[in-house]
Amino acid sequence: MLDIVVLAAGKGTRMKSDQPKVLHTIAGKPMLSHVLDTARKVGADNLNVVIGHGSELVEQTVAASDVKFVMQTEQLGTGHAVQQVEHLLRDDAVVIILCGDVPLIKQSTLTDLVAQVSANSMGLLTLDIDNATGYGRIVRDHNGEVIAIVEHKDATCEQLEICEINTGVMAFKGSHLKAWLHLISNKNSSGEYYLTDMIAIAHEKGIAIATAKAESEMEVLGVNNRMQQAMLERHFQQSIAEDLMVNGVTMMDPMRFDCRGSIAVGRDVHIDVNCVFEGEVKLGNGVVVGPNCVIKNAVIGDNTVIKANSMIDDATVANDCEVGPYARLRPGTELQSGVKIGNFVETKKAVIGVNSKVNHLSYVGDTVVGSGCNLGAGVITCNYDGANKFKTEIGNNVFVGTNTALVAPVTLADGSTTGAGSVISNSVGKNQLAVSRAKQRNIDGWVRPSKKH
Repeated sequence: MLDIVVLAAGKGTRMKSDQPKVLHTIAGKPMLSHVLDTARKVGADNLNVVIGHGSELVEQTVAASDVKFVMQTEQLGTGHAVQQVEHLLRDDAVVIILCGDVPLIKQSTLTDLVAQVSANSMGLLTLDIDNATGYGRIVRDHNGEVIAIVEHKDATCEQLEICEINTGVMAFKGSHLKAWLHLISNKNSSGEYYLTDMIAIAHEKGIAIATAKAESEMEVLGVNNRMQQAMLERHFQQSIAEDLMVNGVTMMDPMRFDCRGSIAVGRDVHIDVNCVFEGEVKLGNGVVVGPNCVIKNAVIGDNTVIKANSMIDDATVANDCEVGPYARLRPGTELQSGVKIGNFVETKKAVIGVNSKVNHLSYVGDTVVGSGCNLGAGVITCNYDGANKFKTEIGNNVFVGTNTALVAPVTLADGSTTGAGSVISNSVGKNQLAVSRAKQRNIDGWVRPSKKH
């Protein structure tokens, strides 16, 4: 059995924000959610979050059926925080103490830490670091056994030379933790109850302190200000970029890449600079994504090219398509194979058939377009009357002339054509030409307006 306690009650004053610190994001997800997700992967079946500042917002944001929230009304230290959740912990479980502002802790690291816990030992996660300023130091005896953790501000000059630091992550047998919590003293420079005192207590009780090592400082770095948040964000994004490149993706600049969700890729994918991927994204074989694109909750088929500055949101794009530059595919868009969507084209709830083209300056919404169609520059589907949405249906091999307005509901049958500049409000039959224009007048002696001086 595995119990998790996540400390998330702090205000985070150095973030200079009205939002609770643990709700600030890494890769588009609250830091606290990162921690809880990792805890679930380790196999925790009892998740407890100690909250304080902004408690209502924290509960609303990360609420889940498997999470219990406990209030810490007074901020009296980490030991005091764990005391608030003592009644929810099981004697025969392994209890891990995590921090809600340390979002990049790894599943493998926590698994190693849990392995250190037994009836005769507790687990402590440490890290060797060149500059240990600000961190609690791991104090060992002449046999190399851990006997205490000393906070930086309480350390002697000799202890300040120690490079092994406390990460704040510990694991205990539940019965040990509950028995020792009330032995913690607040006789220190801050007058707080430090959870780190548990190490000295365990040593006094004859319980071994077995250590596990974190892989890097980034994994256990807590976020206290915007600079640290940015550091972790870039570290996290670079790790995703490296995984993608290992799997064959050409990344023009891994430092200018952002994934705020999950991304699955085929072979020979090419991603240019400043691209953002949100939600669940799948890129097929041979997909090319140009610079400055945003792709969210989308499936992109094989050999499709997404040109620069395009946005794709909740859309499906089949094989061999071209999108952009400067195109916007909104939710409900489905492009079938061989479709071309050109510059400054916007689609919404639109199904575009095989080998059809919408190349320039058009809006296509609530529309079904057949195969082999061409929608000229400036074609607009007028799908909204101010109160209700209506559908436009376009058959196969239809040619819609430049600057045609299609006033829905309207149908253009197979092989039909509309003349440029027409407003089409009635359905067009198979192979018909529809022209709707005002009669042209040529006025002699027309004097252009002139500027007034």
